Amino acid sequence: MSETPLPTDQNPENNPSVIPDQPPPGSPVKVHLPTAKPIATYVIIGLTVLVYLAQLVSTFTLGGDLPAYLGMKINELIRMGEVWRFITPVLLHDSSSPLHIAFNMYALYVIGRGLEHYSGHLRFVLLYLVAGFAGNVFSFIFSNNPSLGASTAVFGLVAAQGVFIYRNRHLFGKQARPMLMNILTIVVINLLIGMMPRVDNWGHAGGLLGGLAFAWLTGPIFHFELHDGEYHLQDTRETLPLWAPTLLVLGGFALLAAAKIAFL
Repeated sequence: MSETPLPTDQNPENNPSVIPDQPPPGSPVKVHLPTAKPIATYVIIGLTVLVYLAQLVSTFTLGGDLPAYLGMKINELIRMGEVWRFITPVLLHDSSSPLHIAFNMYALYVIGRGLEHYSGHLRFVLLYLVAGFAGNVFSFIFSNNPSLGASTAVFGLVAAQGVFIYRNRHLFGKQARPMLMNILTIVVINLLIGMMPRVDNWGHAGGLLGGLAFAWLTGPIFHFELHDGEYHLQDTRETLPLWAPTLLVLGGFALLAAAKIAFL
């Protein structure tokens, strides 16, 4: 059976306005996603483990956890100008609890590789830092207890995963809803667990909000494009400048921290 070619004005290759949101059934589709290994995820894990080893060495040789003292979130010291404590806690963990770092690094390994794969190295690193900063700002505002750990940033990754699925739900079809419900369930369960003593749940909530805001503004949104007779998935935000949304989210949380310092 011969195929009748489309008129020129109805051919998607000549008239982009007729390209459908989804390719016709049976159409060849190539998915163009970053192919590089998730280097940033591995680097962050490696750096965090090295810092944890330094904490152990300090504890056994000096009788105290010097890296934690120098970098954990301590409200009084932040008020004195040590503002780096809004971000350095993501590299620190409880040196007396190997499960603390093990759980966070496992979560980073599981979630981070996929996020970095389709977001790219720079967007992923910025997401991690923004979520960590936001989490520690929330902890500073709502909790007077010292805190440390990568869970602020990890909660931001979970939020970004949910944003990605929601914004690209046209690609996941019927699987989008159960995937989003699964993420929501994980978040709720972990927030409930976070109500236990010695857990900084405000940091988790802040990381969740920071990651959600950053991912909503910068996260990948894929759509189909037709090239050489084949459909390709393209990220509409691939060339989006990242400095403006990054400064917007960081600036918003920084203003909250400044208000806490100035007025409370």
